[in-house]
Amino acid sequence: MAVEQLLRTEQNGSLSFGNHILAEKAKLEDYKYNGDLMKVKTYKAMTKLEKNGLFAYESVPGTSVYNFIETEKGVDFEVEGAEDAQITVGLEEDAQYEVIVNGSSAGVMATNMGGKVSFNVELGAAPATISIKKA
Repeated sequence: MAVEQLLRTEQNGSLSFGNHILAEKAKLEDYKYNGDLMKVKTYKAMTKLEKNGLFAYESVPGTSVYNFIETEKGVDFEVEGAEDAQITVGLEEDAQYEVIVNGSSAGVMATNMGGKVSFNVELGAAPATISIKKA
């Protein structure tokens, strides 16, 4: 699977984006989502999402992300890719977040001055479920 439209709003109000099987870089800009402007750049080597010009998500190599939803408490999404990926998510600066991958805690991580947290995820046949919650 992959998000063929590059960026779409799901019926449950979440966002799906990225296409990890594209050989050439593709992008979609000025996608309106909940009053924000979203931009995605994606292909097999990298997927990046920006919200109102600010960093929101990046993976190396590229991934396809489903049901991405941000709340005051954190972010939840499902991710799939052709191989294991390093994922970076933009969150609140100088805060602590617990990263949960497929129901198991990967530990509590602190965001840096830019509000980013990075972690690695093993990707296989089924999408991985990620939950990042403020600790």
